[in-house]
Amino acid sequence: MSVQFYSQQMPLDFTDSVDTFITFDGSGFSTRNDPKDASNNVGQFFNNGSNASQGFYIDVAVNLDIQQKITLAFYSFDPNPHNILLKLESATNTNVQVKETFTVPSPSNWKTISFDFSNAKNSADGTNVNATGIYTRLFLIIDDASTTPGTYLIDDITDGTAPTDPNALDVLYTDLVWSDEFDGNGAVDSNKWFPQTIGPNGGRWYNGELQHYTDRTENANVSNGYLNIVAKKENFTQNGVALNYTSARLNSKYAFTHGRVDVRAKLPFGDGTWPAIWTLGKNVNEQGAYWFQEGFGTTNWPACGEIDIMEHGLHATNEVSSALHTPSSSGNTMNTSTIALANVAENFHVYSMNWSPNQITFMIDGVGYYTYKVSIKNDNTWPFDKEQFLLLNIAMGGFSGTPDANFTESSMVIDYVKIYQNNPLSIADVFADKFAVYPNPSSDFVTIRTNEIIEKVMLYNTLGQIVIDKNTATKQLNVKNLKAGLYLLKIYANERIVSKKIVISK
Repeated sequence: MSVQFYSQQMPLDFTDSVDTFITFDGSGFSTRNDPKDASNNVGQFFNNGSNASQGFYIDVAVNLDIQQKITLAFYSFDPNPHNILLKLESATNTNVQVKETFTVPSPSNWKTISFDFSNAKNSADGTNVNATGIYTRLFLIIDDASTTPGTYLIDDITDGTAPTDPNALDVLYTDLVWSDEFDGNGAVDSNKWFPQTIGPNGGRWYNGELQHYTDRTENANVSNGYLNIVAKKENFTQNGVALNYTSARLNSKYAFTHGRVDVRAKLPFGDGTWPAIWTLGKNVNEQGAYWFQEGFGTTNWPACGEIDIMEHGLHATNEVSSALHTPSSSGNTMNTSTIALANVAENFHVYSMNWSPNQITFMIDGVGYYTYKVSIKNDNTWPFDKEQFLLLNIAMGGFSGTPDANFTESSMVIDYVKIYQNNPLSIADVFADKFAVYPNPSSDFVTIRTNEIIEKVMLYNTLGQIVIDKNTATKQLNVKNLKAGLYLLKIYANERIVSKKIVISK
């Protein structure tokens, strides 16, 4: 079962890749740091002056029923007066627009501009319109009817809608479909993992890396319930090439499309170590990879798509990163984000990725911190509609820099790997109809009405976190202390699972 949560909403604050404007007639858009607050990301809008009506648009839900007003913060690097034409379009409502002319602070600073749509103009004929309702596309034209070039900053575009979590999951994946909890001791489970050892770059690996990957237990082993991937400093010759470090690179023998990956791990220490938890397209044309040897290698990188769930060593110590590599942006990709954690070599963290048909969200310990979502999906921006497989490895050197001269060995220690998807309902509709949830929406208690014997119930929020877990035959849940929003209730009964969406209101 898939629970969908809908897309681009106000306000627009340019904190993630979703808040991206499309340009037309010679304009340009990017994001950058706020000149007054380097920690804040803002939109940068550029006019080259070639066309008097050049501008920008974004597909976003705008609700004029809240306050009939849109506000934004504007920053100009010049002291001249400016105007902004803000236009709203919809397939069902009259297209409307408001134009505001204003002066700017000197020296340069932010100024809030307000657009009153109770006194808007019909875009077609210029008549006055008291605009209400929902619109789905927002246009901005800076210095309308002028061919003066310029670069301007905009932030915090809002219609009064309360901010939402930009990393809220649009699909919850809750059915465990593949896992390894590394029970036992000795070699890695060969039914689940394949050690990739053939360097595709003439026996070496790309990126200036300094290690050989081996299939030895010295570099990958299971001990006391943990997987240890061990990077070592040692002289080692393989594939006719002598190098000074060894490590392991494991390919999962399970590939999947859409789902959630959770990996609980602590990371190696030492300059020059480059641990990674990531995925590649099953179709990657990389000699020596498991799925290539199985006959699926038809597509070059980055067209196969790459999802970096966690990397460490590319930034400051204890600063991990997530990234995506696609034909539109690869290598030094723009689609990346970092987050600082406490002592990643000593502390376990759960590194997660939630991959739905429309977005990919990265999480640390169940909290989302970066979401990749594109307004135009094609092979260049979204090669993520085919199966991917999981990789676990530690590289040495390369983009992580020169290894510490005193380095001898260090490990990435992994407690478990779990992949969740949503299986088709395995119960007949007639069984699901035996369960009713009421009241829905609710603000205090939710009751389950059924004659079946309930074994347990679990309630998930939009981040996929369990907020209520009752391992008893309860038929009533207290939701008074939960935030308003959409939740997924899973009811376990008669060795079956029934899923119900519930709404909590306040």
